[in-house]
Amino acid sequence: MKRIVRVGLVQHAMGPDAEENRQASLAGVARAAADGAELVLLPELHASEYFCKYQDPVLFDLAEPIDGPTRHALSDAARQHGVVLVGSLFEHRAPGLAHNTAIVIDNDGSLAGIYRKMHIPDDPGYNEKFYFTPGDLGFEPIQTSIGRLGVLVCWDQWYPEAARLMAMAGAEILLYPTAIGKDPDDSEDEQLRQLDAWRTIQRGHAVANGVPVLACNRVGFEPDRSGNGCDAEFWGHSFICGPQGEIIDEAGTEAEILVADLDLGRGEQVRRIWPFLRDRRIDAYADLLKRWRR
Repeated sequence: MKRIVRVGLVQHAMGPDAEENRQASLAGVARAAADGAELVLLPELHASEYFCKYQDPVLFDLAEPIDGPTRHALSDAARQHGVVLVGSLFEHRAPGLAHNTAIVIDNDGSLAGIYRKMHIPDDPGYNEKFYFTPGDLGFEPIQTSIGRLGVLVCWDQWYPEAARLMAMAGAEILLYPTAIGKDPDDSEDEQLRQLDAWRTIQRGHAVANGVPVLACNRVGFEPDRSGNGCDAEFWGHSFICGPQGEIIDEAGTEAEILVADLDLGRGEQVRRIWPFLRDRRIDAYADLLKRWRR
């Protein structure tokens, strides 16, 4: 049975002014809703520049509680436009304790749930372990008025285990708010390989689990304000794909709004012809709980 949900992705750039960033996000939500979107996804940490390029305790001042300005702005927008809205914030939980958190607002403006990023990177230009405590809520889908959403965040998108656990808990769509880009010092070939790997791994999650995937990235050049040279050029390429990994729509490298129809009923049909969940050898996977087998 067909079950059509119209989804929107808001791909945009972020600057140093938090209020300007929020207004850019809200303008994108309004445009997607005007085009009929019922579910709208924003990029990772969309209220600020990507501040994890370097380590500075002062940047913890960017953190806000769940019941803070970003949540209230998104709640007002979700209620005004009648959309389910998935946003992202730097969550201040307690002094010295913060998370990279996705928030899901239902179409009446209420908080449907949150997801705290589980996999935290620590790489040049991505010093997230300095700022974010790993999530403690597990891989649990969030029930909304349009279905069960498997919300994950950026670095989580490289882990098939996270996607699988969300699907096994009944997620009908996997959503990845993202902030990923290229190192301007890498060769063009290397930049293209990384982009293709990013796209491919997420399409693989759709295929392996028989669910659509939405990935929403930021765009634009953001300087390393510490002066250490870890500048970033966020590559955009937000995309919507179906449960066989088919690309339904994809953005380029500039600010863009994607809106497309998803048939959530197709997942049932795809899983009947590709019954990966049926044929999993759960009796033979114990070693997956080990760090390494040799």
